[in-house]
Amino acid sequence: MKRKSTVLRIIENLKVLYPDAVCSLTYQKDYELLFATRLSAQCTDARVNQVTPELFSTYPTLEALAEASVEDVGRIIHSCGLYQTKARDLVACARMLLEQHGGKVPDTMEALTALPGVGRKTANLVLGDIFHKPAVVADTHCIRITGRLGLTDGSKDPVQVEKQLRAVLPPEESSDFCHRMVLHGRAVCMARGPVCDRCLLKKDCDFAKANKIK
Repeated sequence: MKRKSTVLRIIENLKVLYPDAVCSLTYQKDYELLFATRLSAQCTDARVNQVTPELFSTYPTLEALAEASVEDVGRIIHSCGLYQTKARDLVACARMLLEQHGGKVPDTMEALTALPGVGRKTANLVLGDIFHKPAVVADTHCIRITGRLGLTDGSKDPVQVEKQLRAVLPPEESSDFCHRMVLHGRAVCMARGPVCDRCLLKKDCDFAKANKIK
């Protein structure tokens, strides 16, 4: 387990690298983030951002999406992959938001994960970005990099990684930390091979130390 001072130094160095910790998915309404995150499963955020403008202009309200044909929604989101399942989830989720939540996105983990297609990753993103609650989005970048750093034990299980990070991250920093993990994973600490020699975190990174990178 990293010392608290080490964790705080990692957080501060990430702030230097990525001062703007923002979600890369584009949205204007709360429920649009919920739906965009569902579409991002096994798909890039860039692709989702190409698809959602047509989706949200075709169905500009929750009511419109709730009444939409799953097949028509599927045609719009086809390029996101798993489009049939995702289309069913979006339509069903819109209906549930209207019928059970008054058209509002709920603000608890329990209520969010009860929605069709919404898991802890999506729920945490919504809780952090919309409701500004402590959240840990354990996506592939976060899982990979925190394992390399030694902030987690290297588990690939998102639930375990979330639990371990909640134990070491200051709650008020956790959501932005995860956004910065995504940015760092794209720019420096890639899956195919990290560029450790130009990483500001290498002095506190177990992977860099194990590979004797200075």
